[in-house]
Amino acid sequence: MAAEAAGRRGAGARRKTKEAAVGAAARVLFYPTLLYNVVRSKAQAEFRWWDEVDQFILLGAVPFRRDVSRLQKLGVHGVITLNEPFETLVPSSMYKSRGIHHLVIPTRDYMFAPSLVDINQAVDFIHRNASSGKITYIHCKAGRGRSTTVVLCYLVKYKNMTPAAAFEYVRSKRARVLLTRSQWKVVQEFSKKNTEFPAVTSDSVTASAAGEAIPITEANLDGNDAPESLTEDASLPRQKSTPSRPMIKMLSCLFPSRI
Repeated sequence: MAAEAAGRRGAGARRKTKEAAVGAAARVLFYPTLLYNVVRSKAQAEFRWWDEVDQFILLGAVPFRRDVSRLQKLGVHGVITLNEPFETLVPSSMYKSRGIHHLVIPTRDYMFAPSLVDINQAVDFIHRNASSGKITYIHCKAGRGRSTTVVLCYLVKYKNMTPAAAFEYVRSKRARVLLTRSQWKVVQEFSKKNTEFPAVTSDSVTASAAGEAIPITEANLDGNDAPESLTEDASLPRQKSTPSRPMIKMLSCLFPSRI
């Protein structure tokens, strides 16, 4: 018993150390990666700052102050920010002055996902706006992981999609979306709690938004591969998937996406 308790304490300490290290890395990398994204968005027309997922959802990167008026003109009445305070570039007061409701859900970058409580709050916020014909802008830093997690959960709950079908659909709108192991896991947990879909098994097959069959493997289920390997575009050459490497994933935004 004592050895087991000591093991749990040791695991907890290692987890906290790892989280602290990732948090420090996120701070160091925030402005370099933000600059990279800005430069790439200027150089490549397809590298858009935000994309329309459906009539009432915009998914994208962290907005600058100058973007607030643009979002307002697009009909945005709600913004969900999944950044930590040091990543947030627009204060809530600026949104409020434009009549835009601002929901802030601080979530650490890279290896982390919003909690199920926060996700439920976010997807209901989107649904209330959509039910009133209002657009919501959901963003993190690059519009790839944390914000995509929330959008997938909204599609699961309110559009009756499976997690895999939701990912494939969002990827068709914003090709560079990318989930980490923890983010994909929380989408699956959310699906089990909020839909009538049965639990996915290793030999299950789920229909994608395009109607094609997508096999769910054990690697996808336990999160060893993020969904980009699960939902490769059939029109592109298939690439051999490799085991996830946390540091490579943390730095992935510095390199061209696999699309």
